[in-house]
Amino acid sequence: MIVLGGSSRQSLAALRVALDNTLNGVSAGDASAISSDLFKALVAIDSSTGLRRALTDSSRDAASKSDLVSDLFKKSLGSKALSLLGNAVSLRWSAPSGIADAIEQIAVEAEAAAANLSDSLNLVQSEIFTFSKLLIENPDLRTALSDRAQSPESKQALLKTIFGSKFSASTNNLLAHSVEGRRARSIEKTITAYSHAVTARRNRVNAHIKSSIALSDGQAKKLADSLTKKIGQPVHLNIEIDPNVLGGISIRFGDEVIDGTIANRLAEASRALVS
Repeated sequence: MIVLGGSSRQSLAALRVALDNTLNGVSAGDASAISSDLFKALVAIDSSTGLRRALTDSSRDAASKSDLVSDLFKKSLGSKALSLLGNAVSLRWSAPSGIADAIEQIAVEAEAAAANLSDSLNLVQSEIFTFSKLLIENPDLRTALSDRAQSPESKQALLKTIFGSKFSASTNNLLAHSVEGRRARSIEKTITAYSHAVTARRNRVNAHIKSSIALSDGQAKKLADSLTKKIGQPVHLNIEIDPNVLGGISIRFGDEVIDGTIANRLAEASRALVS
């Protein structure tokens, strides 16, 4: 996951919540289309210092910045991606580069969400890791994908020839985007950034459950359905039976922890008594 500081970190967190809301109820194809649109916008925004400054200028109101986004992209992007970009420019960024970093993050996460909807998110994570190893082991491939004299289209064609039938659709999409606009990074660093973003989305849709007793199939389904409704994406449960848990269950997913154990409630009551 991209590491941002100050107000940019808070803005990225807010933008990821907006992405969750946007992805709620969409199909895998729709999620992939949102990702593609965000990557298109990223290439344009990252190529212009002036545009990044205009979109992050705190002296301009959010409405004027949103209008600028609409004027630039309404003919080429879908409404959901446009809405996310409008959300992004309404937030505060520590530096103009922060907005590009955040758009890249949610673009990768949107494609990871498409994989999650297709039940292939774990596979995508594994394939990205495999590709990163191949880059290290094959200097000729690394050189070909880093050659600035070659167009992104020729690099995408090379990737499709080598990996098109070997990797999943979402992985192939991410690899194609990785050579479209590397943001002045090596291909290895770009793939590493994508890997971290895929992991961030996986952490967001995988819930770790601690319980003192085993959950019935019905209880597990009810819990998964509840978390899925909250996230807007299918949530997968990893259930750990822990005899040390004193009643109730503890749930951790993404950046959130929901502790409903008796021990936690007793601790809260104790803190309330002494406050």
